[in-house]
Amino acid sequence: MTIEMMPMMAAAAEAATGIFNANFTLGVAGAGAGIGVGLTGMAAAGAVGRNPTAFGKILTIAIIGMALAEAIAIYGLVSFFL
Repeated sequence: MTIEMMPMMAAAAEAATGIFNANFTLGVAGAGAGIGVGLTGMAAAGAVGRNPTAFGKILTIAIIGMALAEAIAIYGLVSFFL
């Protein structure tokens, strides 16, 4: 290996580290959003099972909760592209 190749290898290693960090961030954000949506749906289904007359109110709150959980995935996607 010659001295001329060292800066190129260092630049390639730095780029690979940045790509790994971006992919890891997106993966964690997606997993967190999936867990959040799943827990919200589970809790909403349990709440409707206990009190079926409150279906409309529970559905509204569950949709808002799921939207907020999905916002985390969107933040991860934005971070991936930056």
